[in-house]
Amino acid sequence: MSKTLRLLSTTALALAAGFVIASASAKAEETVGLITKTNDNPFFVKMKQGAQAAAKEHGIKLLTFAGKFDTDNDTQVQAIENLIAAGAKGILITPANSKAIVPAIEKARKAGLLVIALDTPLDPANSADATFATDNFKAGLNIGKWALATLGDKAAAAHIGLLDINKDNITVDVLRDTGFLTGFGIPVPNLKINGSEKDARIAGHESSMGNPENGQKSVENLLAKDPGLNLIYTINEPAAAGGYQALKAAGKTAGVTIVSVDGGCPGVRNVKAGVIGATSMQFPLLMASKGVEAVSEFIKSGKKPTDIDTGVKLITDHPVAGLPSITSEEGLKLCWG
Repeated sequence: MSKTLRLLSTTALALAAGFVIASASAKAEETVGLITKTNDNPFFVKMKQGAQAAAKEHGIKLLTFAGKFDTDNDTQVQAIENLIAAGAKGILITPANSKAIVPAIEKARKAGLLVIALDTPLDPANSADATFATDNFKAGLNIGKWALATLGDKAAAAHIGLLDINKDNITVDVLRDTGFLTGFGIPVPNLKINGSEKDARIAGHESSMGNPENGQKSVENLLAKDPGLNLIYTINEPAAAGGYQALKAAGKTAGVTIVSVDGGCPGVRNVKAGVIGATSMQFPLLMASKGVEAVSEFIKSGKKPTDIDTGVKLITDHPVAGLPSITSEEGLKLCWG
């Protein structure tokens, strides 16, 4: 081989190697991670679908992670470590524990990653670069107002059970719970924790873990404390579905009103079936797609997003005066867009 040919060959190999390295680098720079609480909750399934579609649209590699259960902070911390190591440019996260995850979030931000909280604000909220979520206090407020108007004169003698996530005072849990109580007209001395209210109508707070099994156990516990239970607030619709099974077993479905938050298609169908009286619909697909879009913009320009309120709609087939709502039929056309 002539000296010229050898030089051309060496140059071509160098250029090819350089192209491979540059491509690998670009790929790393265009990685975004989605970390949800679990893989089996339909809410997070829809969120993942929204992120996947947006990532494909924007030419971004999406890595997804989820906890083993709703409060699995350790797995989320490991996911953040993995994303930092992978050279990701952004993280979208629904924190399992709003406070405990903060040190890991701070480490990611120091490493240059954009961090957006989805659905559940961090504690403090400014631990993330931005939050894309439902106004969870408003979601609770709406179902509280609906319940107050629906019970009418019976509200003064209500027997109320609340199905929270757990006892950790996770931001989304507290916002929905205290919003509901405020909407129902019950004074809440401390809006940063669950259970500060002193109203005698409260039968108790139970930890549903946001799933049907514990939702059922929670209502069983509440009925044991107060057989006259007639109003149940639930953190989400899977917990509501489980709670309804406890009422059914006790022969009390006709005398108890359930309100909830999420607006997933199964939950909206339960509104139509009369299992849930009213629910506040969120839009997780929108949260995730907007999150990926924001990371894409950050990669291109370095611009960081501001908070986005992704909206909430009250779903009920029994509307009350002065409170905007849509029917379950309308809700089924919108659920989790």
